[in-house]
Amino acid sequence: QVQLVESGGGLVQPGGSLRLSCAASLSGFSIYTMGWYRQAPGKQRELVATMSSGGSINYADSVKGRFTISRDNAKNTVYLQMNSLKPEDTAVYYCNANRVGVLPRNYWGQGTQVTVSS
Repeated sequence: QVQLVESGGGLVQPGGSLRLSCAASLSGFSIYTMGWYRQAPGKQRELVATMSSGGSINYADSVKGRFTISRDNAKNTVYLQMNSLKPEDTAVYYCNANRVGVLPRNYWGQGTQVTVSS
């Protein structure tokens, strides 16, 4: 059974940093595009950052220059380093694994809460 388990969320003051991790029990992890999405109360889930199997990275405009996505294929883990956090970054952050092609697959983690507040 595929599992994506996020960790690293919490409460942080504005301007602070957090590092999210997502450990995937997923065969063929390296061929998946891994991503982070977030959902704030009353809002739709939105893309934060994705990293393809080839290393191509995409960021939402709102986090460019502040967040960094990375992955360790040997550990089946994807990370999101979040710096200069703002109150508007408050949301539940979800890990996503996506595979396209003949046998497409899409998986979600259960989410981790990030709260930015003084």
